[in-house]
Amino acid sequence: MKSLRILIPIVLLSALAAAVLWWLPDEEKPKWVMAKVDQGAIVQRVAANGTLNPVELVNVGTQISGTVLKLHVDFNQPVKAGQLLAELDPAILEAQIRQSEANLASARAVLNNAELALKRNENLKSRGFVSDGALDGLRKDVETARAQVAQIEAQISRDRTNLGYSKVRSPIDGIVVNRGIDVGQTVAASFQTPTLFQIARDLRRMQIDTSVSEADVGPIQSGQPVRFTVDAFREQDFTAKVRMVRLNPTTQQNVVTYNVVINVDNKDGILLPGMTAQVSIVTNRKERVLRVPSAALRFRPPETDAAAAAAAAPPEKGRRASAQVPRVHVIGESGALTPKEIKVGITDGRFTEVLEGLAEGDEVVVRAVAAPTNNQTSGFRFRMF
Repeated sequence: MKSLRILIPIVLLSALAAAVLWWLPDEEKPKWVMAKVDQGAIVQRVAANGTLNPVELVNVGTQISGTVLKLHVDFNQPVKAGQLLAELDPAILEAQIRQSEANLASARAVLNNAELALKRNENLKSRGFVSDGALDGLRKDVETARAQVAQIEAQISRDRTNLGYSKVRSPIDGIVVNRGIDVGQTVAASFQTPTLFQIARDLRRMQIDTSVSEADVGPIQSGQPVRFTVDAFREQDFTAKVRMVRLNPTTQQNVVTYNVVINVDNKDGILLPGMTAQVSIVTNRKERVLRVPSAALRFRPPETDAAAAAAAAPPEKGRRASAQVPRVHVIGESGALTPKEIKVGITDGRFTEVLEGLAEGDEVVVRAVAAPTNNQTSGFRFRMF
């Protein structure tokens, strides 16, 4: 019983001492998330949105007005060059030809009479019965009649050409991607040529027309590799190549963009005209270069460590110039946060190439450890045990 009385106070004192030690404040040292400088690939890309279009799209129209009499093709139908697509009502055109042919017959009759009159009067002239002036007048009548015949013949040729235009034919081999007319519809070609059909030459070869801002278009060149996705196949990546940067800019609300045309191989035929493409153009790629996380270049020390970092910074005369120099922060030999200037190359946003100032395996500060929670703001650690 006596030993129990002695043991109980000892146990209580031990527990109290352990609790006090457990509740002592942690040593207040700044904690940082570090990253190592390593070697790897850096790929620069330009992102843009674009629209898939046929490489060659022909608008088929007509040069005459009329009513659509027949349709011989429909949407998505393959066609050959010269194939009949549609017919306009030829009745008016055929009537014009008949009228012109009648006028031609009349003009030829007038010409024939004028030539006979000239021939008779030439015989009379040889016998002195007709004056030179009268004979000259008859010659002019013949010339006028011949001109009238030629004019009507040209009119007939034009009417027959217009009659041929009543049959609308495909100018190329391709596929009908759009039909803009129906049977019975009146087509008016008085002011501008109406579009009856749109025919794509070959949908196995397509192109993406993208809008790239003037700030990003500089490094884009013909032949650069491209990866893109479309909403219809979100899990699939497609490959392509840049064909050209068109020199004609587009300006909207003072924003200048350029059309970057990208060649697309569509042998499977799954890509359709009008699809929206999310494009990534590879403008530069380097393999196995020394690199540092770009977050290290963006890191700025918190206010509590600003004084220490400033003390380790370059002298005053060089600070203004060094403000424009890329820098990272490392942990010095004394354990203090120390800025370090470096020379950088290309970047892909995630990693930046290091040209000078760091070596493989060096550690740089990426960010500060998250601030403690409300239960830890007093500097004490609490643990359930």
